[in-house]
Amino acid sequence: MQVRNNRIPLFVIATLLFGLKTYLVYRFFFDLSIENPMQEFILFFNPIASAYLVFAVSVWFKPNSQRKYLRWTTLLGTLVLFFNLIFYRNFTDFITLPVLFQGNNAADLSGSILTLIHWEDIFLFLDVAVVWYLSTKKFDLTVRLPKNSKIAATAITFLLLAGNVVLAEIERPMLFVRTFDREYLVKNIGIYNYHLYDATMQTKTKAQRVFADGSEISEIESYIEETSPDTVDKKDELFGIAENKNVIFVSVESFQNFLLDSEVNGKEITPFLDELKEQDDTIFFNNFYHQTAQGKTSDSEFIVENSLYPLGRGAVYFTNADNEYHALPEILNNNGYETSVFHANNASFWNRDVMYDNIGYDEFYDENSYQITPDNSFGWGLEDKAFFEQSIKYLQAQEKPFYSKFITLTHHFPFELPEEKAHIDPYDSNSNTLNAYVQTARYTDEALEQFFQQLKDSGIYEDSIIVLMGDHYGISDFHNKAMGQFLGEEVTPYVQTQLQRVPFMVHIPGYEQGGINEKVVGQIDVKPTLLHLLGIDASEDMTFGDNMFGERKKDFVAMRDGSFVTNDYVYASETCYDRETGEPLPENQKDACDQTKEAVNKELSYSDNIIYGDLFRFYDFQKTGN
Repeated sequence: MQVRNNRIPLFVIATLLFGLKTYLVYRFFFDLSIENPMQEFILFFNPIASAYLVFAVSVWFKPNSQRKYLRWTTLLGTLVLFFNLIFYRNFTDFITLPVLFQGNNAADLSGSILTLIHWEDIFLFLDVAVVWYLSTKKFDLTVRLPKNSKIAATAITFLLLAGNVVLAEIERPMLFVRTFDREYLVKNIGIYNYHLYDATMQTKTKAQRVFADGSEISEIESYIEETSPDTVDKKDELFGIAENKNVIFVSVESFQNFLLDSEVNGKEITPFLDELKEQDDTIFFNNFYHQTAQGKTSDSEFIVENSLYPLGRGAVYFTNADNEYHALPEILNNNGYETSVFHANNASFWNRDVMYDNIGYDEFYDENSYQITPDNSFGWGLEDKAFFEQSIKYLQAQEKPFYSKFITLTHHFPFELPEEKAHIDPYDSNSNTLNAYVQTARYTDEALEQFFQQLKDSGIYEDSIIVLMGDHYGISDFHNKAMGQFLGEEVTPYVQTQLQRVPFMVHIPGYEQGGINEKVVGQIDVKPTLLHLLGIDASEDMTFGDNMFGERKKDFVAMRDGSFVTNDYVYASETCYDRETGEPLPENQKDACDQTKEAVNKELSYSDNIIYGDLFRFYDFQKTGN
């Protein structure tokens, strides 16, 4: 290697600076969990190996081209890291290619994104400045190598890459097969190799629809039949209790169960919901889990409407909006219901205008249906109180019975609320997000109380059932320190999983036999449950959920990352916990979750196959009678 004046080549300097920076971001910004020395070594090794793989390419270029290549690749790599960091702060996840295709959402996210950029992020670009400075002709740190030395330098890159893959497979066998958890991929192969893997998976999944021929559906149908309870002639007293009644389904933005029955400075955060869940006309499922992934609210909608799982990458509303489905709105339309959605956001956000039309909604009341002024809008748009108030006239005009879904906005990250509208103090912690979260939760609680009264005043209440559901988490594990302070306990993977419980209440005026239902259930179970209450037989429908009021053959609620909850166990971060005590199982019982883990992975894969292969286009739902 010809190195002038015995100076260290620029590509080596760039490798060391960029690799060390990336490791520090992994370790202290992404806060990736480290369980043993091998994981620590891999976490340190893979960013340096990845950086060398990219920067060593420069040895094949002429000196001037070397300088340009190293400058721009350092900047580009840093931007990839920076954008992933911003994404991680909000979602505790990493960017996938399908997420990038959701770029038209970015305009609505501008306020949220600004809160995710921290002043210390400027340090991410220090090595970029150093490389640009050292790449001037003044230092002349380029190299001129003979061909055999160039080949040797390139060979080292492949040795480093192979070494990384081998170490990753030793640490986590079948890493590239069991890919439900992106954190494990990033932790073992690095964020840049993860993006290459993600691009490969994107190509593979796009091809899956082309080669699907319908033969796959029979195996999935058999699985669903085997794991579904026998409901023939076993209709309970709740079957058809809401027949021909209106259904008002409220998807409450970012609402988690820990808000209920909690106080800040002696004031209840959610006094209305605390009282509502105790009413005789309300059935409250206190172990109801959201099961969303990168699609967040759109994922919760998709799960509820189809009783299928969301995709692990991107949002189905974007990636597979043109598929054939057998969704809840379509079934209700066929049973005499008018169906509608109320959401004071732009119609194209999450590609809703396309998806809603495909799955059968009759009407979508978007932001153009509302009078939005500077006085009644803040944060993400129209405040919830004005949203509900202005929606009443549309509800009254609908043909009955109707199914109407409401999606709230105010309790959305970054949880902005004008001071005069805040009727509870902010929480006091190191997390501005959690501090503000309790205030917007209180506001939305007040809006829901107002909405119930408006339904009564308009004469709609008595002929309706009202379902309230939290759509997904609001506080990610990026804020675990503050959450630990709020809860008074350390936020372990077990606690973090339990924090994914969201409110699910079914309010049936005049029922008077409500109460708390402690079954372990999730969003996947909503569709069959609603059809059960409406007296619509869905025993032959192809869904992965069960009626919450009936028998259950499957003893698990699966999360998109492969974690799950059963009656006895919580499985999270590769650890099986006792659900009652929250303690990891002793060594001689650690295989207690293995059988369920296999079942969860199978079910997630079957759901993915239905979506990626668009398999319902080969299935005749007419035989279901719906």
